Amino acid sequence: MATKLRASVSGAAVKGGEPTSEEVFVRNDVVSLCLMLNRRARTMRVIDFRAGASPAKKLLVQTIARRERIEKVVALVERDECATWGRLGFAREGNIPGFYKRSDAFIMGALVAPVSGAPGAGAPKRAHHESGVFSVGRHDLIPSAADDDGDDELPPPASSALAEKTVAHARKLAKELEGAPALALKLAPLSLADVQKRVAQATKEGRALTGFEPFGRDITRDDVLASGKGHELLVGAEVQRCYGNAFLEALTPPRDDKERAFLTSALRASCDRLLASGIYTAFAMTPADDVRMATAYVANGFRRTGLLRQHLRRRQGQSEARVDALLWSRKLANPNTDG
Repeated sequence: MATKLRASVSGAAVKGGEPTSEEVFVRNDVVSLCLMLNRRARTMRVIDFRAGASPAKKLLVQTIARRERIEKVVALVERDECATWGRLGFAREGNIPGFYKRSDAFIMGALVAPVSGAPGAGAPKRAHHESGVFSVGRHDLIPSAADDDGDDELPPPASSALAEKTVAHARKLAKELEGAPALALKLAPLSLADVQKRVAQATKEGRALTGFEPFGRDITRDDVLASGKGHELLVGAEVQRCYGNAFLEALTPPRDDKERAFLTSALRASCDRLLASGIYTAFAMTPADDVRMATAYVANGFRRTGLLRQHLRRRQGQSEARVDALLWSRKLANPNTDG
């Protein structure tokens, strides 16, 4: 039922020979799905080739997520598909304006309940079989945060107040920093081998926010090293040229105000580079409590367009924990009518 069609190794976080990211295709008479697995972050993106709120679809997504130890599942859909995914146990967490060039993408998210017997798992959840249809318990896929539009009926997550405080503080700082000259820096493209080395080092130091695992399909990468005045920062961009969008990621977060200023300039240069290559929309995700990262994005014209519940895994001391992520979006330009 589920066929592993392609496995791609991203970064250097490979344990026991297992790839950190894979594509799994699921096809039968009822469903046709591509599942983008990110083992580092324990997230999975669902790409659905057949519309409809089939119970079999929910069962397959849940079963594979649990088998692969996935903790968060997301789907990017157009507005008219949100209600369908809501019936599958997902909730709107945000949107990316212009993701599909002339239409927006809405992020539907769900948390995956722990497998019975796993560390931190509660009492076993029971599944019911009625007339051959699998009925999943309501907490097997846990609806996540309401999106920025404020029109969902679900209550906001406990950390929404923290996210609002982070954004408010970032806007205040960005306004105070208006007019500050951009730092002089240069961008140099990096090979995959160089990216992997830097990801491995940042992971070893416990500072890596990402391994640049694929978020979408049919993508190209434009990873650059920003350097200048004693600072270096790897900024990755996953580009979908068919839609003219790019997913921006910084390998490590800023530790002080100087590094924040460098990140701000690096993002500005990266956005200029993307625009020059015909990219219209950029989006990013940052930890919901990181004011310095939020300030860098606000200063570059990004808007907070969502709050993704427990979307990131971050090192905290000797362990890792799931944290909420702010979703940032910016239209670099409007595509022309011929594009």
